[in-house]
Amino acid sequence: MTGPAAVPWDGDGVVTLPSGVRVRGRRTDRPAPAVDFALVLGRGPAPPWPHRRVRWPDFWVPTDRADALAALRETRDRAGAGQRVEVCCRGGVGRTGTALAALAVLDGASPRDAVRWVRRCYAPRAVEVPWQRWWLSAVR
Repeated sequence: MTGPAAVPWDGDGVVTLPSGVRVRGRRTDRPAPAVDFALVLGRGPAPPWPHRRVRWPDFWVPTDRADALAALRETRDRAGAGQRVEVCCRGGVGRTGTALAALAVLDGASPRDAVRWVRRCYAPRAVEVPWQRWWLSAVR
């Protein structure tokens, strides 16, 4: 086997959603092994592998809820189909943590449990501001 699927899928930033699906969260400015697909949140460098960008200002929520939810569903579907996917933003904490929590909500967790999970499994400061927590209540 060659390509991203040949790389062991564990290590820094890789979390397991409630269903067992694995996703990597990371900062965009740090080198990382290639994946099959990346969801890039906000501005900043894009990875050299296939990706989709969502307009999501730092310390805020996505500017287009429908586009963000469609991108999160696509990311979840790709991961569920066995692709190695990542979610990333410049800092790798607030937006990335909120998106990982949203993936957990799409996976069946309540928004409150998703925030607890992402802070325990990914980054203690994930979902940095109250409006990111509130935004999770609209994820369906």
